[in-house]
Amino acid sequence: MLPLAERLRPRTLDDYIGQTHLVGKGAILRTMIESGNLSSFILWGPPGVGKTTLAKIIANTLERPFYTLSAVTSGVKDVRDVIEKARHNSGLFQTATPILFIDEIHRFSKSQQDSLLAAVENGTITLIGATTENPSFEVITPLLSRCQVYVLKSMNTSELSLLLNRALTTDEYLRKLNIEVHETDNLFRYSGGDARKLLNIIDLVCSQQPDLSATIVIDNKVVAEKLQQNPVAYDKDGEMHYDIISAFIKSIRGSDPQAALYWLARMVAAGEDPKFIARRLVISAAEDIGLANPNALLIANAAFDAVSKIGWPEGRIPLAEATVYLAASQKSNSAYLGIAAALEEVEKSGNLPVPLHLRNAPTKLMEELGYGEDYKYAHDYKNHFVKQQYLPDQLQGKQFWQVQGSPAEQKMSDWLKHLWDDECDTQNSDVTEK
Repeated sequence: MLPLAERLRPRTLDDYIGQTHLVGKGAILRTMIESGNLSSFILWGPPGVGKTTLAKIIANTLERPFYTLSAVTSGVKDVRDVIEKARHNSGLFQTATPILFIDEIHRFSKSQQDSLLAAVENGTITLIGATTENPSFEVITPLLSRCQVYVLKSMNTSELSLLLNRALTTDEYLRKLNIEVHETDNLFRYSGGDARKLLNIIDLVCSQQPDLSATIVIDNKVVAEKLQQNPVAYDKDGEMHYDIISAFIKSIRGSDPQAALYWLARMVAAGEDPKFIARRLVISAAEDIGLANPNALLIANAAFDAVSKIGWPEGRIPLAEATVYLAASQKSNSAYLGIAAALEEVEKSGNLPVPLHLRNAPTKLMEELGYGEDYKYAHDYKNHFVKQQYLPDQLQGKQFWQVQGSPAEQKMSDWLKHLWDDECDTQNSDVTEK
């Protein structure tokens, strides 16, 4: 018997649950489908929210030829073969533009993504990509510029309730059973907004019932016991993948190298992509350790470089070294908070003008307009510092970076305070000879 998630896979937009911001009445994807004017796009969202299902519904609704590739198992040759097949069939049978669906498109290499460009550009295919990773980082810019990106969200409680009710009332197998739902807290909590996970849990609780006449009770206790008896295997393409990487990063942030090594071992044992782990270490080094220990970013980058060269199984060693180093380092997120505060200011105040003395003057007209006038070259002064205005007029005195008290950051703060204090005016007033 097919898994419940496959048995309940919706075939039309009216059966599709969730993502109303994309497929609800008047929403952008529904409008695109209803008009028949389909352009290439990428669906970005967590596992189990209906990316693959939505692509299939679109193809069925528009009656387009539908080709599918998995970025995990396909290479450049597979891409070219599908494009050539689509081109041949379209010309031979004068069919509508075929849809090429690529699951986990972020796993495609640059050359694989490059092989899609011409076909997307000239309309040989309409590309629909699906990714659980931020396409801004994982999809090459030329391809990204040819595609819209639509963000899919995890299901909320009301949507999960609707899905649960549909499963119990429409599935032919479950309808034969005597199922009583007393509680749903654990059912929804363990599913984590993942429709596939929810249906798998329902399957687990209900499908092993030998006596079809017996009452099956679904409550918090039963769900917890069933999941403990049948632990969900680590799925590096699924939700457990995100739970474990989350625990890994939070253990580093919490300065617990023992826990961090354990979660690293879980990923190594599961055959996780070492570059995926290394990327997260680089992010953690910048976000959570930052200026409290700038060497952390160097160590993380070195680990990334090492695993890129050696892969598994030896790659576990530099990853472990970086993991322990980052977990044991002093922590600061001052740079992370600083750029967030600066971005917030940019959003609020817009494009404030650059002070004239900071502007370049490559032409005579710009010189006449005062561009670069009175700019003081810091290296001409003692301590390579001279007081002058760097922020726009409206933001004078604004502070985005706030020291958090680690010795390394405190040392930076003390030096800056020394430079900018009024008592430094006389020290920096004399121009030194170049």
